[in-house]
Amino acid sequence: MSAVTPLKIGSVEVNSRVLQSPLSGVTDQVFRRLVRRYAPESMLYTEMVSAKEIHHLRELPQVMNIAPNENPISIQLFDCRPDFMGEAAEKAVAEGAQTVDINMGCPVNKITKKGGGSSLLRQPEVAEAIVKAVVNAVNVPVSVKTRIGWNEQEINILDFAQRLEDAGAQMLTLHGRTRSQGYNGKAQWHWIKKVKDHLSIPVIANGDIFSVDDAIRCLEETGADGVMCSRGTLGYPFLVGEIDYFLKTGKKRPEPTAQELLTCAKEHLQGLWEYRGDRGIYQSRKHLAWYAKGFPSASQLRDQLSQIKTLEEGLSLLDHTINCLPENSYN
Repeated sequence: MSAVTPLKIGSVEVNSRVLQSPLSGVTDQVFRRLVRRYAPESMLYTEMVSAKEIHHLRELPQVMNIAPNENPISIQLFDCRPDFMGEAAEKAVAEGAQTVDINMGCPVNKITKKGGGSSLLRQPEVAEAIVKAVVNAVNVPVSVKTRIGWNEQEINILDFAQRLEDAGAQMLTLHGRTRSQGYNGKAQWHWIKKVKDHLSIPVIANGDIFSVDDAIRCLEETGADGVMCSRGTLGYPFLVGEIDYFLKTGKKRPEPTAQELLTCAKEHLQGLWEYRGDRGIYQSRKHLAWYAKGFPSASQLRDQLSQIKTLEEGLSLLDHTINCLPENSYN
């Protein structure tokens, strides 16, 4: 795998082998805009969208909003009903999605109890039917994101992944954990290697990618066609671009200073307020807490930012901290 060779997802070519994971409550337009600044060629994903919600609502949910300049972009869908998924996929493509991604990996109870997410690992026939329905509904490539199995006793990813490929999936992103692991323990990258060796479609490695070094080690150990960043980008929208830059140049970008990190936090806060108003302020609290780490007074700042009620209050706190930090301090 050459990092300068485009990643081919069916008919779509992406000039980056580093992808930004869909993250519920995180990867909205504002966050994607920040990631895109540092990773202009990477595939980005919307937040996970419920096919049931699309079916019953008269208007499409806001999380499906795609800006005109967001390519390459994909919309991720979830449900356990093939017909609902096919209908939702058509609407996703109409909104501008270049690929449609199917979530078969979410471990959250409220998703799995309704037959979605990682519960499909226990329903391979249903998973297969979903992929076929989505592939038949749209004229863009279809991908799947999943896990290695339900638990350590039910690691069935080799057969499951083969079913998905045979059903028409044109890329697989594999989180190297079981559903029962949640986000605990270590990602089992050796299973990603086994799946990569087993399939003919591109396989993207996911799980425990928090740095450039993590990404390089993961690619070396798995032979995957690329990596997808998830939790490592929380409060750090630089990560996808940092990895992409290193893969293409062999050089590391300078680490952002604490001042640069908090300046980015200010922009994130401002963007959420412009995008969602007062609701955006409350949503920003978790994001701002993720930015506030690794420098003197970070703990105190996190506590203060978690209680902000207005845009002005948040900007004032961030400005004060930026001005009080030693010049060019690193997180």
